[in-house]
Amino acid sequence: MKRLLGLFFLLFILYSCQYEYQPRQIDQLNIKEFKIDSTSIRAIAAMDSGRVAYAGSAGNYGYIIHDDVLKLKVKYKDSIDPSFRSIASNGYHHYMLSIGNPALLYKLPVTVQSTPVYIEKHEKVFYDAIKFFDTIHGIAMGDPTDDCLSIILTRDGGSTWHKIPCSKLPKVAQGEAAFAASNTNIKVLGKTAWIVTGGTKARVFKTTDMGETWEVFNTPIIQGKPSQGIYSVDFADQNNGIIIGGDYSKPEQNSANKAVTSDGGTTWQLVAEGQDPNYKSCVQYVPDTHGKEVFAVGKTGISFSNDGGHTWKKISDQAYYVIQFVDRSHAWLAGNQKIGKISSLGTDR
Repeated sequence: MKRLLGLFFLLFILYSCQYEYQPRQIDQLNIKEFKIDSTSIRAIAAMDSGRVAYAGSAGNYGYIIHDDVLKLKVKYKDSIDPSFRSIASNGYHHYMLSIGNPALLYKLPVTVQSTPVYIEKHEKVFYDAIKFFDTIHGIAMGDPTDDCLSIILTRDGGSTWHKIPCSKLPKVAQGEAAFAASNTNIKVLGKTAWIVTGGTKARVFKTTDMGETWEVFNTPIIQGKPSQGIYSVDFADQNNGIIIGGDYSKPEQNSANKAVTSDGGTTWQLVAEGQDPNYKSCVQYVPDTHGKEVFAVGKTGISFSNDGGHTWKKISDQAYYVIQFVDRSHAWLAGNQKIGKISSLGTDR
């Protein structure tokens, strides 16, 4: 019996080693580009490998459906062209959120009779990102209008939203805010959400109950000036995550701009210090790669890591603000007056 158990254990070890995921070596990208004139696009919501929704500047939004581009536009009260930097889906409808005053949250599709499902007027209002936990629960975040981050929640699939009072949120430091750079300074996973900040402080705010209670953690990311801090966050699972950013005004700098965690965001360790990538506005894990494959995009190009963000390789000089994956082989990107589509991402080793 002992011999049989020993043999079984040996076979199990051999099987596990044989099928352990081997990350790919990706050296270049083939990106199909779609021109979207007169709009800067920092927010996309991928539906599948052939369809994506986008939200951009000057009231422009739309879809790409199997290589056909549908361009749409919305005006608020016939005079305001909202600038959208956030878009998300609850599985049934898309919602897009504008920056600036007033903050306007629309449920798509928008018609001439449509009114926003949420409006907030304040001289300091500036929303940065929106995500859904599931079909019912959603969250959006923005810069402080008081002494806490602006966080709004929905509990009915997006039909109504309410703002969390500062009495229920951690206080922010003077000059601490966020960046509407790619709609990725919120990450949701199950009932957990992580929100990242910049400016005078570069911190991670975390909730494990869909926004009811919060805690906040420090990071070693560069901070202290309005252009510095964390621009993007992603998690491969509840424990392993990555943050990236830097100094927008000095995009070639690559020190203290990327870090990883293995304890759910409580502590963070800098990686690839003084090495590629430099300033980036978006970081994302490739799905189903066991947290090994990571992409970072920004105006300085596209970088790839196959060891969880510890070492990187620049694989494209093309400037994009955001990347979003459909699966291990397909992804969508967006930037200034363009959307990109990746239909084949490397090969398995």
